[in-house]
Amino acid sequence: MARFTVRESPPLRGTVRIGTSKNAVLPIMAAALLTQEEVRIKSPPRLSDVRTLLQVLQECGCESDLEEGELRLRAGHVRSPESCERMRRMRASVLVMGPLLAREGQARVSMPGGCAIGQRPIDQHLKGMEALGARISMDHGGVVLQGRLRGAAIYLDMPSVGATENLMMAACLAEGTTRIENAAKEPEIVDLAACLSSMGARIAGAGTSTVTIEGVKRLHGAQYTPITDRIEAGTMACAAALTGGDLLLAGARSDHLRSLLFKLTEAGVHAADTPQGLRVSGRAGRAMEVRTMAYPGFPTDLQAPLMVLCCRTPGTSVFLETIFENRYMHAAELARMGARIRVEDRVAIVEGVRELTGAAVRATDLRAGAALLLAGLCARGETLVEDDGGHIDRGYERIEEKLRAVGADINRVCESAPGYSEF
Repeated sequence: MARFTVRESPPLRGTVRIGTSKNAVLPIMAAALLTQEEVRIKSPPRLSDVRTLLQVLQECGCESDLEEGELRLRAGHVRSPESCERMRRMRASVLVMGPLLAREGQARVSMPGGCAIGQRPIDQHLKGMEALGARISMDHGGVVLQGRLRGAAIYLDMPSVGATENLMMAACLAEGTTRIENAAKEPEIVDLAACLSSMGARIAGAGTSTVTIEGVKRLHGAQYTPITDRIEAGTMACAAALTGGDLLLAGARSDHLRSLLFKLTEAGVHAADTPQGLRVSGRAGRAMEVRTMAYPGFPTDLQAPLMVLCCRTPGTSVFLETIFENRYMHAAELARMGARIRVEDRVAIVEGVRELTGAAVRATDLRAGAALLLAGLCARGETLVEDDGGHIDRGYERIEEKLRAVGADINRVCESAPGYSEF
């Protein structure tokens, strides 16, 4: 749980160092279950989601240690996790399914949870595992998978990131060759494939719609540095544009943020690559139309921060959310601050206003929480962001410290952010 106070802030100026990607590091952590040898992950982000998955891995028999900013994982003997509570807490926990099944020939996992932003079934995961030869049954709220895996041709009904990752990991130790069609193309998929390849896997096509995996008998340990977090970078870019600031997003990769940068540029914001990262400056002056899509389309995780920007941009902006059916919960909270947003099913129409006013608002999910912090930066008076579910700390490492360092008037007034000491 956390609570933040935010007051209207001057233009943000300076450097924000973008942290390691949460959505990249979680599947890489799960991949450590594929080998008995040590997997070393450089600069893991201090996030509650990382801590939760680490607890799940420990229940799976994985030993862990953190020294000098490096997370070391060794899964000598593995087993299915016993705790349903931790797995229900976070959707990414389902990623232990593929590695456990591939290595042990059996796995039992609880149905995962996460943010309440819409239906997020794991049917594509199970469909793919079944194609690889797994027998599937239900057991008191969990899923039991058994069988020796063999390579197969798999077609995903939708390009699910989690299913692509799970099936890639399972196929690494399957007998024969697996081809995943309509695979997700996100940078985190490419990063996982690169990590698996450093462990001895044979993977081709990651980042395209067809990924091919040639199974091997065993994988070995490795040291790997995951990519930086494109969603954190995109959120900070919106913060710069919202305040008319000038931020250097150190480590950010513009090739991972093309869709956002196009929208910001259309609105009159300046964005440029530098040797150190991405520089974003200026204020948005034109309304925009946004349609969330699977990568390389506009990411649903940046819809809420960009909507805050549109709340203060002249004209009428239109959003179409195609990924999750319940991802406009932040609209009602922004309305408490004076935003003019009309939601009709999956469409949100945003009328830019001259000013927002501070209010007590509630973080309904991870990205909505970050968006409300951004709204407080440009709202008259004080904004109190209540985050009883601890959503913000799931995906942003000490976000208030990073914003305060570049001029934001923001403070955490309740609870502390998760740190390495809690791992």
